[in-house]
Amino acid sequence: CAAIPDALLESELFGYKRGAFTDARTDRGGMFLEADGGTLFLDEIGDLSPTLQAKLLRALAEREIRPLGAARPEKIDVRVISATHRDLEQRLQQGSFREDLYYRINVVKIVLPALRDRGGDVLLLAQHFLSQLAPRSGKPDLKLSMAAAEKLMAYNWPGNVRELENCMER
Repeated sequence: CAAIPDALLESELFGYKRGAFTDARTDRGGMFLEADGGTLFLDEIGDLSPTLQAKLLRALAEREIRPLGAARPEKIDVRVISATHRDLEQRLQQGSFREDLYYRINVVKIVLPALRDRGGDVLLLAQHFLSQLAPRSGKPDLKLSMAAAEKLMAYNWPGNVRELENCMER
């Protein structure tokens, strides 16, 4: 959600009809229609603009979408899974995230602690990344030395798992 500008994200999510805007030469279903009967993953939902939050809430509440330029809404049956690095409770208090949308998407909440709070995972993940890298680099089994393991465990990992993966590749 954060990587696509609002004007494009609306048409990516909800689709559009031919003629809805200058370059709309054909109908396009959008992600909700493509995921109909299945699951749609919305990453970085905490970065949605207030306008798109309202449109997403309507889609989830009514179980229908209206593609840009469409005369009628279309029914959808989509399970939505969302993720964010934002603190949505804090955004609620600040007024930058809709409370009704928050309660609509917060059915099953999974909090994944930062890597620095999961010390035992650091070495497991590091070894996993090394085992993935070994065949690609044409090297035999790669293993951590005791000194390397100690340094990995002592580090705070502000970039979490992605930082650890890049560290292993380096």
